[in-house]
Amino acid sequence: MNPDVEKLPGGLYLVSVPIGTARDITLRALDILASAEVLAAEDTRSLRRLMEIHGIALGDRPLLAYHDHNGARVRPRILAELEAGRSVAYASEAGTPLVADPGFTLARAARDAGHGVTAAPGAVAAVVALTLSGLPSDRFLFAGFLPNASGKRKTAMQGLAAVPATLIFYESPKRVGAMLRDAAEVLGAERPAALCRELTKRFEEVRRGTLAELAAGCEADAPRGEIVVLIGEGDSSNVSLADLDTVLREALESMSVRDAADHAVATLGAKRRDAYQRALDMDRGK
Repeated sequence: MNPDVEKLPGGLYLVSVPIGTARDITLRALDILASAEVLAAEDTRSLRRLMEIHGIALGDRPLLAYHDHNGARVRPRILAELEAGRSVAYASEAGTPLVADPGFTLARAARDAGHGVTAAPGAVAAVVALTLSGLPSDRFLFAGFLPNASGKRKTAMQGLAAVPATLIFYESPKRVGAMLRDAAEVLGAERPAALCRELTKRFEEVRRGTLAELAAGCEADAPRGEIVVLIGEGDSSNVSLADLDTVLREALESMSVRDAADHAVATLGAKRRDAYQRALDMDRGK
């Protein structure tokens, strides 16, 4: 297929690229990569390889590296190209720009300077994983990467415990086992989850089970590659009043009513309204 090369209006074009299989790219994305006057990429080597696979010549067009480490230095150059009326295509290393990607600051700066910003949509690892996970997809929350430190990671999870939606995280293979163990402790060992790795690639794999089962599975068979972890909603209907009272009673010894209720939600998956009302009643009965 030969991309259409045409004069593009000046502005920033956010181009989604494949997350694995090179053919998972849209025809419009190829047209933009072939036509843009300036190219920028989180990883210029990856973009060069993709363009070579699809027969798109770089020619004498500039190809700029734009990533977390050089953004402050390169961003003025890209904004100057936009100010001159040129079309600039920016591609992430894989997937969709601005999703766990340094392009957010660039796009915001371009908008603030009055330049047009548009997108050629395509693959997103979080959405691909959601479709394969077997977990509810009517409501979901993409939470990106959790903190590296266990304490901060648990705190972040506690803040998400009561979210009535499937939770989606990106994680590295080195930390995913510890992340799942922390999730089992904070969100509940029996909470349903899925681990998706190497999506659209040769060794694509989806592991499904409870958080405890997936954590144990990582110890027995450590996963490799790019990983997405999805966690389903807790089943508050299975929380007994006796268990709720036990957790709340212990929590109220050192916590406020509100904090004790939050602790019960995170520990048992109880409904927050029920946990708060029960904690309030118990506090009043002291």
